[in-house]
Amino acid sequence: MAKTSPTEFFNQVKAETAKVIWPTRRETVMTGVMVMIMTTILAVFFLAVDSFFEGVVHALLRLAQ
Repeated sequence: MAKTSPTEFFNQVKAETAKVIWPTRRETVMTGVMVMIMTTILAVFFLAVDSFFEGVVHALLRLAQ
């Protein structure tokens, strides 16, 4: 395997970075908003599921007494 000099490495990194298509500010904000919305929806869903199972466990424990 050929060794790459530090200068050549940084030139390659610069060339690859120039090929990247960076998101616009609007795309970044919209993605952040969607992440927050989905996180909130999932948090509410898991709260509901957890509350349901908590109720089931409490009912079963009351039956065992």
